[in-house]
Amino acid sequence: MKVEVKEHNEKWERMFREEAQRIKDIFGNELIDIYHIGSTSVRGLKAKPIIDIMPVVKHIEKIDSLNKQMTEIGYEPLGEFGIKGRRYFRKGGDNRTHQVHIFQVDNKEDINRHLAVRDYLRTHSNDAKRYGDLKENLAKQFPNNIESYVNGKDAFVKELEKKAIHWYKD
Repeated sequence: MKVEVKEHNEKWERMFREEAQRIKDIFGNELIDIYHIGSTSVRGLKAKPIIDIMPVVKHIEKIDSLNKQMTEIGYEPLGEFGIKGRRYFRKGGDNRTHQVHIFQVDNKEDINRHLAVRDYLRTHSNDAKRYGDLKENLAKQFPNNIESYVNGKDAFVKELEKKAIHWYKD
């Protein structure tokens, strides 16, 4: 997978809304809420042009019965994919365009972690700039190595999460 970080693009919000509607149509009454998360949800933040979507649902197990419908709109179902209690889908293969991280409504820890980081970056422009610059530099350094890119930002992201969660609770 090619690692590419771009300047923020206003179309990312529209891409989120369009895809969120497709997901709402599939999930129906099982869906409680749906959020645009990740770097593309933060105005002005440099990001890989992949839209991260976080649906919150009543019963996570019921999502497994929707794999066929998600596949029909281009998603690859990957189960928990490393996070207990999550259902993860990705779209676009090596040219990924969307990632869907689904959590059950009572999984407050994971839901709040994602929202805390998003909202923290939306309101702390200095940290958002530092994060964007780090991602841009790593993408230039590791344009064909997603693992090295992810590892390179790991310490920053962990510290960012701690600060964001502390800020979010206050």
